[in-house]
Amino acid sequence: MSLPWDELVEVFQNNRRFVLTSHIRPDCDALGSELGLAGILHAMGKEVTIINAHETPPNLVFIDPKKSIKTLEVDVKREAIPQHDLLVILDTSAWAQLGPMGDIVRMTKANKIIIDHHVSEDDLGATSYKNTTCEATGRLITELADHVGVRLTSEIATPLFAALVTDTGWLRFPSVTASSYEVAARLINGGADPTWIYGQLYEQETLSRSRLRGVILSRLETLHSGRLVHTYVRNTDFSETGALPSDTEDAINQGLAIKGTEVATILVEQKTGGFKISLRSRCHVDCSQVAAVFGGGGHKAAAGAFIDEPFEIAQSKVVNALGEALLAPR
Repeated sequence: MSLPWDELVEVFQNNRRFVLTSHIRPDCDALGSELGLAGILHAMGKEVTIINAHETPPNLVFIDPKKSIKTLEVDVKREAIPQHDLLVILDTSAWAQLGPMGDIVRMTKANKIIIDHHVSEDDLGATSYKNTTCEATGRLITELADHVGVRLTSEIATPLFAALVTDTGWLRFPSVTASSYEVAARLINGGADPTWIYGQLYEQETLSRSRLRGVILSRLETLHSGRLVHTYVRNTDFSETGALPSDTEDAINQGLAIKGTEVATILVEQKTGGFKISLRSRCHVDCSQVAAVFGGGGHKAAAGAFIDEPFEIAQSKVVNALGEALLAPR
């Protein structure tokens, strides 16, 4: 599956002022894709503003040394969003994932496009450029640089490398192919430093984050002869450990790492109520289909959603839905 590159290049060439955005609770693929695209557009002589609904998590601020990414209603008031010809939505195609930026997407008079690799999709009133076989949105932005004729620099390659390696589990997930390594090599040749990026991502643990991980691990429970693992985080856990909500990122993978586990889930309570659900699979279970039951989406191997129910009910519904998918006849 390939994007209609000539058409997409023409879209970027024919517009001058851009606003870029992505999903709430932004991860490295979202942030890296925004920054990589901004670098490409700047090289093309364009005006670019990046605005997200949520602030960049503290553990990922390294990716944006110039503090180019603005937060809605913190750095930029909605009535002060710069005039723009094109609004680009990166790494999501869902209204629920846009948060308060969804209002901007609805109200803008500018044209809108989506660049994404997720299967699930809402009608955002935008032209969609998607490759659901692609391992990361950051790869699509890397390929865009080739098609518009922009040379990769360290400023462009570093966030795009971070996007690629985080969405592939440092190039170990089933979505990875030989060409994934070729793209990684090109980004390294463009100036990305894998040793430094790895250190920033995985060797900057805080004591509070480690304590929270201990709580998460202590709550691991198994079902269906160990094939399903689940755990959870409550709001009080953050205050008791001093950890941040962003410190739950990738915690679910620790459950999936247990021998014999085929599917895993974690529920993380939100400050405003309800629970963020993360799902992972390394078997026939399609996480995007399970997430869709709760209005979410994602990929076969990894997906997420939100459920606004009391804890016991939410946990029961999520675990039961995942168990049913695991035990369903193939």
